[in-house]
Amino acid sequence: MSILVESFFHQQSATFTYLVCCQTTKSAMLIDAPADFDAASGTLSFQTADDIISHINDNRLVLEWILESHAHADHITAASYIKQQLASYHPCKLATSEKIIQVQEHFSRLYAIDMPCDGRPFEQLFSDSDNFKLGEFNVTVLATPGHTPDSVCYLIDGNLFVGDTFFMPDSGTARCDFPGGSAKELYQSLQRILALPDETVLWMCHDYQPNGRPLANKTSVREQRVSNIHLQKISEKDYITTRNERDATLDVPKLLHPAIQMNIRAGQLPPAHSNNQHYLTIPLTVLL
Repeated sequence: MSILVESFFHQQSATFTYLVCCQTTKSAMLIDAPADFDAASGTLSFQTADDIISHINDNRLVLEWILESHAHADHITAASYIKQQLASYHPCKLATSEKIIQVQEHFSRLYAIDMPCDGRPFEQLFSDSDNFKLGEFNVTVLATPGHTPDSVCYLIDGNLFVGDTFFMPDSGTARCDFPGGSAKELYQSLQRILALPDETVLWMCHDYQPNGRPLANKTSVREQRVSNIHLQKISEKDYITTRNERDATLDVPKLLHPAIQMNIRAGQLPPAHSNNQHYLTIPLTVLL
C-alpha cells in the first residue's frame, strides 16, 4: 500500500498542514500544524490543532513525528501543544532543521529571550539528506535554505512537502528578506527541487488564491518548471535581482513578532512573569 496524504487548511494564515501516514502500519507524521491566534486580544487557542488531534485518534493513527519546515513568520506553531496532548499514547518527536540553532541565536538576541540556543525543545535536528522511517517508507530531508536558513523539505514516496520554497505556479516563489534569507540560496534550492523526477508531487504550505482562483495546494515538478511565474526564461542573476526588488516592496507579516518568538521554541509558551502572565515583546522602530 502507498502513503495517504491528508491536508488541513488554516484560513487565518492561508497555511496547509499535512498528515502523512503509512496505510499498512498506521504510522503518521504531521507537518506545519498551526495554532489559532488573535493578535488584537493576544488570545492563543487550539481549535484547529484539536480538530487534527481528533482526526488522528478517530482514524487510529500512531503519530510518530511532528515536523516543521522552518520557523514560520506568519503563524504560531501548535507543535508542542499537540505533542503534549498526545504524550500519554503517541511517541511523537518534534523535529526540524539543524539550522534552527542559527535562527534561535538571532531572534533570542532581537527579543531579549533567555533561552538555550541549541535546538531545544526540538528533539531531532535534521541535516541535509538525513533519512528516517515512517512505517514501510523512507523519508528524506532536503535542506532548502533561501526563504530562511532553516528551511527544509520532506520527501516520501514521490511526494515532496516544500514548506515556503515554492507556491503554486501562478504565485511564484518565497520571499527571502528575513534574517539569514538569501535569494541566491533560494534559487539554488529551487533548482535542486526541479531536478527531481517530473512526476514528483509538490505539496504547498500556503496558497493565497491570486485573482480569486479556487484554493490549490498540489502541483508537480514538471508543472513548476514549465509554469512558475518567477522562473520563466530567467537566469540566476536575474532571479536574484527580481526577487530582491520584489521583497523590498512587501509588508512585514502581520504575526511576525509573536510567531517567531513562539516558533523558535516549537510553540512553547514563554516563562510566566511573577503575576503568572505570559508575555511576548515587540521591538520598536521609532521614526522621527
